[in-house]
Amino acid sequence: MVAAALSYGLGHIQSEVLRPWQIIFLFVGLGTIVTVPFIYWKLDSDIPSARFLTEDEKVQAIERLRANQTGTGNQEFKIKHVVEAALEPKTYLWISMSMLLNVGAGVTNVFGPLILNGLGYDKYTTSLLNMPFGAIQLVVILVASYLAQKAHVKGAILAGFILPVVAGLAVLYALPRSHSVQAALIVGYYLLAFLYGGNPLIVTWIVGNTAGTTKKSAILSFYNAASAAGGITGPLLFNKKDAPTYHPGLRACVGIFVALVAVVLIQWANLVFLNKVQERKRLRNGKKAKVIDHSMQDHYHSLDKENVEEQAQNRLGDNAFLDLTDRENDEFVYIY
Repeated sequence: MVAAALSYGLGHIQSEVLRPWQIIFLFVGLGTIVTVPFIYWKLDSDIPSARFLTEDEKVQAIERLRANQTGTGNQEFKIKHVVEAALEPKTYLWISMSMLLNVGAGVTNVFGPLILNGLGYDKYTTSLLNMPFGAIQLVVILVASYLAQKAHVKGAILAGFILPVVAGLAVLYALPRSHSVQAALIVGYYLLAFLYGGNPLIVTWIVGNTAGTTKKSAILSFYNAASAAGGITGPLLFNKKDAPTYHPGLRACVGIFVALVAVVLIQWANLVFLNKVQERKRLRNGKKAKVIDHSMQDHYHSLDKENVEEQAQNRLGDNAFLDLTDRENDEFVYIY
């Protein structure tokens, strides 16, 4: 009898303390903690210590960093880099992209099953229908990263991946919750998975357009803060009283992603303008106006081939190892 009472008590405590979603978070958290020592042991910190690179490959990797002018790393904290980042419009455009995108990501993470329930499915069918959604996320991330590398136009790829999200939200908003259009509603929901190609693209876009170790760290910190703020804000857009259509939340999300496309295009135009400013700066310093960013090419290219034609005092790439910001380095080329 005592054993039965104890068993009941433990079961009662477990049901009260651990819910199914909590078990998932505990499992993922435990997996993270367990893998940290392995990652720390195997993941090298920089190019010179990279065990998976040969000596020739290390030289080529250093040359690639020299070509993109973003620097090889510096341990000194420079407050002027932070001030420069805080005064630049492009920093706030990065922050806007991060927050707007992750408001939508928060919606799909937290309220995806809620939206599917609104289509008339029970919780078990809803869980099954979320499995393809996760698979689409993985494919989208890989495809977005591949296209951005091959096409070399991250802004266009990012805007292109947001458009299906807008289309999916429009479908969910416009169609009634009836059995006759359930297939179309599910397709509309799956289109939301395209937004997950956005975060990797934004991060690589930021890194490729920011030089100076402290400045880069500061902007990525702003990005992470905005991402967290977006994830917190997203679920607040949906309310149970709006079930099963959730029109107010869906309407807000449409506006958010349309605004995101607009911000991407504004940043694109801003980077084009900044490259024009850089060209004028190079001409004033006695250098050629156009500089090719060879780091964006698929094959290895040494800057020494170009430096043969340059005067000694104007050698291309010499600024790359001075931990200059993109504004300080006249050889920096912004990527779109």
